[in-house]
Formats: sequence, structure tokens, C-alpha cells
Amino acid sequence: MKQEIERRFLVADPAALGDWPAQRLVQGYLSRDPGRTVRLRLSTDEQGCERGWLTVKGPTRLEAGACVRTEWEVELPPAEVRAGLALCLPSLLEKTRLRVEHAGHVWEVDVFQGANAGLVLAEIELEGPDESFATPPWLGEEISADPRYSNACLSDTPWNRW
Repeated sequence: MKQEIERRFLVADPAALGDWPAQRLVQGYLSRDPGRTVRLRLSTDEQGCERGWLTVKGPTRLEAGACVRTEWEVELPPAEVRAGLALCLPSLLEKTRLRVEHAGHVWEVDVFQGANAGLVLAEIELEGPDESFATPPWLGEEISADPRYSNACLSDTPWNRW
């Protein structure tokens, strides 16, 4: 199993992002237990190609400001994921993900729709918790330590209801 190491931020200026490849994501949670979240995700790219995954994530711990957790993921047929989304806890997350390159790193920027419309988050995956990176000019406040911004929490309690 791999270790996921990431830092997460609000996006202060979404208009400054520019035009980047995007994919539409719909994801739901079979478990939101902080010790083991279980997620189904369906991704549709700009050409309409669909892919699906089942992901299990272990508990999150903070190391040097980064979120670190064990992640296990397996690709599933999109039809299976669509069927499985009906078994997920309320509510499904809907978002568009942009992959934005900046100073040698790729940032995943999520523009939320549905119950979380208006929220725009960016995350960067790192090789280690102490890895340095340049911050893009459109980046806002760091939220890595705030569990309310996790996708599992946002599917249960949208940010505009806090």
C-alpha cells in the first residue's frame, strides 16, 4: 500500500487559474469512519471517457504540516461504480478537477458543484512531508489541518452549512 502525503489549500483567486485539462468527478462514501474511509469515484474526462475506482484510506496524521495516510486503490469498471454509488451514504460529492502545473509540481484543483458549490480547493501530493514547493499566486489559506475540508466530511456536512 502506498502512503499519500498532501497539503491542501483554499483557492483565493479561481479566475487566475487559466485553462487546464479537467475531469468531472462524482464520488460517494461507503464509510466515513476516520480510521478507514471507503470511497467510490467515477471520473469522466473531457473526451467522455469514464474510469472508476474503489479507494480505502487509513487515518490521517499530520507530519510537518502535511496530511499523511495509507491509501489502497483499485480500478473498477465504470458500470460497477455507478451501481455502487447507489449504496453510498448521503450525499454524493460532485466536482470538476483541474490539473494545474506550477514550478515543477502538479496541483489538483477541485471546483465543487452541488451542495458544495462555490468551494474551490487545491492540493499538492508530495514525496515526503518536508518536501518544499513553490506556492502559485492564486493559492489562499492552508487548510491541511482542518478536517472539515476533507471530501468525506464535505459529503456529510457541506461547507456552506458550517
